[in-house]
Amino acid sequence: MTDASPTRSQAERADQTRARILEAATREFSANGLAGARTEAIAEAAGVNKALIYYYFQGKEALYAAAIESVAARMAGTSMSVLALDCSAGERLVRSALNHFDRIYSQPVFQTLMQQEMIRLRKGESNAMSPLVERLFRPMGDKMVAVAEEGIRSGELIPVESSQLIYAALGPNVFYFLSAPMMRLVAEGDPFHPAALEFRRKAAVDYLGQAIFMDREHGARVAARVLAATPMPPSIVTERPDLPPLRQFFPRKPGDRKGQEAAVEEPPVINIK
Repeated sequence: MTDASPTRSQAERADQTRARILEAATREFSANGLAGARTEAIAEAAGVNKALIYYYFQGKEALYAAAIESVAARMAGTSMSVLALDCSAGERLVRSALNHFDRIYSQPVFQTLMQQEMIRLRKGESNAMSPLVERLFRPMGDKMVAVAEEGIRSGELIPVESSQLIYAALGPNVFYFLSAPMMRLVAEGDPFHPAALEFRRKAAVDYLGQAIFMDREHGARVAARVLAATPMPPSIVTERPDLPPLRQFFPRKPGDRKGQEAAVEEPPVINIK
């Protein structure tokens, strides 16, 4: 009995040290990639001796794989939780789409790591994602397809090939963020501005309510309910209550600022030059 507490305390300290190293590594790998990341920087950020990195993770590549697995497991766990909610299949799909949108902009470290691995995967290079497919990604994809098929069978969702509903739910999110840097160059306004993000996430959910449900009125109610129950994550909601209205960032006509205050309720339009 007397040895139990010290052993438990040592195990807890070891877990905490390992977690600090993993968190620091995730940030370093996200910022610099596997090749550019430095174990010295990771050790300094974690407040540990460099030798502990090799003690807990046996080296840089193993630490990188552990970082990818950690963030992927969190993402998969959250996604599976949303897909298992006690609501209709259509609502679960809409909630999944909103969760996906929020995750892209509110967790940049995670997103950067995933993008790096997608590039390596596409090139056919050794990557840390392939070993996670069967344990994390396939179950998540299968569950999403099952939810879509459930919604089609029940008559709540439109009768199309089930994976098309998933592309409809997630595709607009991916395109918005991938194209945002280019849109910054060719359009007026900043797609990454908090107000623009707030508008886009609402528009994406409203679109699903009108696009994938057999009964559009029902779809609109689902969309409104999901948005009301899911505020923007605190990491992105602006702390400035005095920000100008969204329309100021997305005017209808280049240089047309007159009367914007009265027209704020109208949907903003990005004008391509």
